[in-house]
Amino acid sequence: MKIVVIGGTGLIGKQVVASLQQLGHEALAAAPSQGINAVTGEGLVLALKGAQVVVDVSNSPSFEAQDVMDFFTQSTRNLLAAEKIAGVTHHVALSIVGTDRIPANAYFAAKVAQEKLIKSGLVSYSIVRATQFFEFMGGIAYTGAQGDKVHLSTGNMQPIASEDVAAAIVNAALGAPLNGTTEIAGPEKAPLAEFVIRYMKATGDARETVAGPQELYFGAPIETESLTPHGQVHLGAVRYDAWLAKNAAK
Repeated sequence: MKIVVIGGTGLIGKQVVASLQQLGHEALAAAPSQGINAVTGEGLVLALKGAQVVVDVSNSPSFEAQDVMDFFTQSTRNLLAAEKIAGVTHHVALSIVGTDRIPANAYFAAKVAQEKLIKSGLVSYSIVRATQFFEFMGGIAYTGAQGDKVHLSTGNMQPIASEDVAAAIVNAALGAPLNGTTEIAGPEKAPLAEFVIRYMKATGDARETVAGPQELYFGAPIETESLTPHGQVHLGAVRYDAWLAKNAAK
């Protein structure tokens, strides 16, 4: 089966492409570096020719509010249009658990807009909502830095390893369209601050941390369970301590 992976050269995309190829499928990593640009539409129809499934794990290069909204809406419109022309029968998109609970977060708002376009489109779809990745704990510390201190929310989080996200995307791509949404999360739930502090200790980051419910998450306030799954959820296998032991020193 031919499967085109939009964002196929990124963190999740590379793993998805490799897994699909190992399973014997024709998986194409589509990205601007390969002359395939979902935002402009460049190369899309040709790349999708003969494909049965399109997987969208692409990410905006800019997190500015208008940039990220434009990225996800323009790319999704172009993908859905090209899929109809090419006869693609299944659109799989990676989204975020809790994306509709934090309207003040511009990135989350853009993902909500993306999901709405997919649901209202003419191509059968599966949306996989994932919690935050283990790999982004350092990024949370970076955005929370104020002077020599790191400010962290105590809202709960249930992060997941990128390899478990990729596995879930592969399963979705090879299955029948859900025409709905599924959620995936890591096996451990705890305050966001705890996960980031554990990451900082593992990487030798000795900065002081300030944790509390009033602290922001990527510039927006969150409630205690804004970032955690609320219903049925599929759990990843990789535990955070095991991931830290393997990856924190890199």
